Amino acid sequence: MAEGLRERKKRQTRQYISDVATGLFLARGFDAVTIAEIAEAADVSVNTVYNYFPAKEDLFLDRSKGLVDRLCRFVRGRAPGESAAAAVLRELREEVEAVSPRVGLIEGYDQFMRVVHEAPTLKARLWYLQQEIHTNLEETLREETGAPAGDPLPGLMAGQIGWVHQSLMGWIAQEMLVGRKPAEVSREALVLLDEMEDLLGEKVLNYAVRAVG
Repeated sequence: MAEGLRERKKRQTRQYISDVATGLFLARGFDAVTIAEIAEAADVSVNTVYNYFPAKEDLFLDRSKGLVDRLCRFVRGRAPGESAAAAVLRELREEVEAVSPRVGLIEGYDQFMRVVHEAPTLKARLWYLQQEIHTNLEETLREETGAPAGDPLPGLMAGQIGWVHQSLMGWIAQEMLVGRKPAEVSREALVLLDEMEDLLGEKVLNYAVRAVG
């Protein structure tokens, strides 16, 4: 369905408030900026900010929903004959090769990560997001394989697959923080993905293979 005028205005307002807040956070640090200052800079009321963003951390991590469901989408979209881990590795390779902002390969990512590292509440939120990613992936693997509720295997596999994603993102962030160029980091990240795939056992690499035909 086409987006209505009201929905479009709400989306645009939300994005504008988020952009204003992010600019202030990057300039001054997360803890130094108040919701009242964000509201004033965006020319909206404090209540309006809270209507769109229940917590201050939501303003900086406003695209986290896509991150939480990311690995699940990769697994559900796997090709016939492709396993869950193989699908995730393929998708991550494609994003790294494309020097995609989705994996942190963008100029200015170092500034974003510095804000995170200097704010304990943001680091705590990212840890919580990682737990959500694991839980969602475990549930998806359980659904895709038909594993019963008491079977620990989907959780173990989610941990292994999630390790690849988390390790890749952490390594890229570390390299970008020291001022390296996205294209340069991209080339080395592809090598890193190959090394991580070699570390995964055959049981992981052959888990949840989508049936052919």
